[in-house]
Amino acid sequence: MTAAASGKRLGRVLVQSGLINQEQLDSALADTSGRSLCAVLVEMKVADEGAIARAIAESMGLPFVDIGAIEIDPTATTMVSVDIARRHMALPIKIQDDELIVALSDPANIFAIDDLRIVTGYDIRPVVAPESDLLQAIERFATMSENVEDMMGGIEGTTDLTAEEVSAGEDAEAPVAKILNHIVTEAIRQGAGDIYIEPGEHDLRVRYRVDGVCQEIMRSPKKIHRQLMSRLKIQCAMDIAEKRIPQDGRFGVVLDGKSVDFRVAVLPTVHGEMSVMRLLRKDAIMMSLEDLGFLEQPMERVMDAIDKPYGALLVTGPTGSGKSTTLYAAINKTTKPTVNLITVEDPVEYRLEGLSQVQVHEKAGLTFAAALRSILRQDPDVVMIGEIRDKETATIAIEAALTGHLVLSTLHTNDAPSALTRLTEMGVEPFLSASAINCVLAQRLARRLCKDCREKYTPDEEALQRIGFPYEPGHPPQLFRAVGCTKCNNIGYKGRMGVHEVMSVTEEIERACVNHASGDEIGRIAVEQGMKTLRDDGFAKVGMGLTSIEEIMRVVV
Repeated sequence: MTAAASGKRLGRVLVQSGLINQEQLDSALADTSGRSLCAVLVEMKVADEGAIARAIAESMGLPFVDIGAIEIDPTATTMVSVDIARRHMALPIKIQDDELIVALSDPANIFAIDDLRIVTGYDIRPVVAPESDLLQAIERFATMSENVEDMMGGIEGTTDLTAEEVSAGEDAEAPVAKILNHIVTEAIRQGAGDIYIEPGEHDLRVRYRVDGVCQEIMRSPKKIHRQLMSRLKIQCAMDIAEKRIPQDGRFGVVLDGKSVDFRVAVLPTVHGEMSVMRLLRKDAIMMSLEDLGFLEQPMERVMDAIDKPYGALLVTGPTGSGKSTTLYAAINKTTKPTVNLITVEDPVEYRLEGLSQVQVHEKAGLTFAAALRSILRQDPDVVMIGEIRDKETATIAIEAALTGHLVLSTLHTNDAPSALTRLTEMGVEPFLSASAINCVLAQRLARRLCKDCREKYTPDEEALQRIGFPYEPGHPPQLFRAVGCTKCNNIGYKGRMGVHEVMSVTEEIERACVNHASGDEIGRIAVEQGMKTLRDDGFAKVGMGLTSIEEIMRVVV
């Protein structure tokens, strides 16, 4: 079937569906010049690709699929070559009931379906998808497939890498190095926070965590796992012969002029060693407090605490809530040539120029408390403690804050008022902690709505009342919700921001703490004095159109 014949047949379908008229079709067919009819119609702004694909699906009684919103089976994608996929604009997405489900932009192309049936040996069940979405997905899987094929071809008959071979640079162009480089560079470009390499019983899975949500990006034969892990271990200066115990390491890369560090943890599982790589972007820690999504009042309270020459600022929240990023943003505010600033961390995630950073090494006896005691002999103006974990560290930190040092640290609590009671539970006298702490900041990370596809809607008043969303009865607000488009990978969200609860320690809160008040009681006083809770801050950002109610309810208890 020629491109011209295919275009005419497709055009008749679109005219019959009422999406375009005959005059528009004739004009488009006269201007195809080797391009698809769909591309010409989109360029003419007669119809968008989604509408064209839906019209085709409806007229032929076939399902329409959103490629970015469905889970594609990597095994299915490997059943046809990249050349065939590109030629027919077809992507196998799933194997079901002895049939191969294939997404096509033109499902009436019987020659394409016959080719796919012969090549795969499966009966073909067509579904319809927009042409540009298909092309984008085909290219993404093609890149990964080509790398895996190169690697599988190069790996046959080879043995495990040795540290000497790598240090001599003999494997720099090896297939295993290429596949690891591809995994790493794609993670950086997609904005991933973590990379998971997970062996199963029969295959190997690679996932990225983007904006806090895991996405599978690759499955490959299990036989590449051993050499991939050897390569990664050598990159991180780990022992490649040791496969029975967990190991930690790190390495760094520079991509597109930006430096990224990778903190790597290897863990033995029943199917082999799995690895998690945490991406630590240097540009992330150069962010200012203004970039973190603070509203005006919480920002003022944090700045007041940082501007004081002594006292403590505590940042609380669960793992992965952005506490370290906030601490480094606070450090950026206090770093000056006239200020002596020392940090003690476990581990040192970001290595910065101009700071004296101390790495905790508990096996050697360099604990947080031991490092902190020594640091205070260096006459620092500002001390950053990665985490307050025990009574000894807490006591030294509080005493440092009381004796003329500005102390920045983190603590694991669910909200800001609970930080004071947690220190009391650790064994710190309440009158000391209440006097030493200037401010407590609790935070979470919420995903931002994609600006290109977010949808305005009027929520149900009963639902707003149920969650306590502030509004005037009878006049529900106009809010936004997630939809999904190609720019956000059909998730509806792109990027993250902080949701904050900032409690300044006032005289009333000090007295309550000294009297052993509970976290709830301290919280009530703080709210009376104007503190916005995590939920208040989140709802304010929902009202501003930055995120959705569903996202705030997901991240805020």
